[in-house]
Amino acid sequence: MRPLRRFVAPLLAMAVLTTVTAARATDPALTIYRSDGDALFDSGSSPVNEGHSVVHEERTLQLTGSRQTVVVDGLPAMLDTEAVAINLGNAGRVLAQRIVSAGDGGALAAHRGERVEVIGNDGRIVADGTLVALDGGNLGVRDADGRIGYVRDYVRIMFPAGKGLPGSTLQVVVDGKAGAANVTLTYPTSGLGWRAAYSALLQPGECSLRLDALASIANRSGRDFPAALIKLIAGAPNFAKGGGGRPMMMKAMAASAPEEAPQQSSLGDYRSYTLDGSLDLPDASVTQVPLYPTRELPCERQWVFDNGTWGYGQKPVLQTDIGEPASGPVLSRLTFSATENLPAGNLRALVADKDGRVELLGENRIGDVQKGRRVDVGLGVAFDLAATRERTVFSVDKAAREMDEGFRVTLTNSGNSARSITVREHHFRWRTWSVVSSSQKPDKQTPDLLEFRVPVPANGKATLDYLVRYVWSASDE
Repeated sequence: MRPLRRFVAPLLAMAVLTTVTAARATDPALTIYRSDGDALFDSGSSPVNEGHSVVHEERTLQLTGSRQTVVVDGLPAMLDTEAVAINLGNAGRVLAQRIVSAGDGGALAAHRGERVEVIGNDGRIVADGTLVALDGGNLGVRDADGRIGYVRDYVRIMFPAGKGLPGSTLQVVVDGKAGAANVTLTYPTSGLGWRAAYSALLQPGECSLRLDALASIANRSGRDFPAALIKLIAGAPNFAKGGGGRPMMMKAMAASAPEEAPQQSSLGDYRSYTLDGSLDLPDASVTQVPLYPTRELPCERQWVFDNGTWGYGQKPVLQTDIGEPASGPVLSRLTFSATENLPAGNLRALVADKDGRVELLGENRIGDVQKGRRVDVGLGVAFDLAATRERTVFSVDKAAREMDEGFRVTLTNSGNSARSITVREHHFRWRTWSVVSSSQKPDKQTPDLLEFRVPVPANGKATLDYLVRYVWSASDE
């Protein structure tokens, strides 16, 4: 039992040894991982258990040269209590440490073991000592003589010497050399995350767009991070613990916001973006910084009617009344080639209206896109375009093991501009089929897709007719 007693003793000492508070951190370094959690980016001030970041910060401890308890406060409310590391270097050694979370009993619970001044209704101090317990609205305070009293009626609590910072508190029992010690504190926390935000403004004439790429950095950790050095990680690593709308709240960006685009590099299997200079990240805020310089890119607009995706069964499907959607929406899409690595995020397609105002054409989320690959974004349902589909031919010759099926797709355009609608047909009845006839040549044909690009005039319509033949063998029946 000796090892257990040696470990427990320092923890008990936290309640009786002289307690000092570490100086506030300066210039923290944050490694922030991509997060798609909407709660992280919604408006609100409460900490959230989404996102992931690793915080590296320097603290100054005033050591007495003997065993003592040091309080490191002002930590995020959502930090990982099992992964906090403090490095004293040559200044001493850590005997034990404890995280007291604001989530356990409210913000005051994170400051048990600290000195408090409790102010009564008449404005006078009714208790002055160490906060040791909370019981509902009652406070347990130990005075200088070691006596513990409970305070029921009070209007204010004061933390001398700048204590009482919100969030979690680290209580560390150390044995070190006397004097000021600069130590390194490292811990992961949720409540911090980022994702990309892209704005694609379509230009007049032939399809081209102006792409602006921003990094939206959300801080819902329960503390401010002033003058932070920030590294953003793109990719999707696994996290063992749970947690990781639209940016609705935007506290002002710091005056010292980075002037240059982030420096891109690799971190193991992921991409990293290191911001130039430092940036303030206030709590309960979403801050946006440029990810890349603005790009002018060629693009392509598509309007697609797709009859859905079907899988093949174990044998040919001979029933007549299967797989005949009568009509469906025509979907608007935007595609372009990425000239940079594009981390996952939201892409908003914009267009200038006749009055000169820029309006939303549609938005969607995109996954990680590597440089040189295509970006394909669904924008919504086209109002002026419609499609109907009807079966025109169906015959089965069981002896010859052949089946013919034909369709007519009618496309209408009530708009003032001509459109080309892409018709995508998926043939599910059997894996072996061929086109017998069609009113126009297919633009694309694969084992599970037949694709036509059909011009439709303004305020007009167009029809597509085609016939396919399925064949099979006796072993397929």
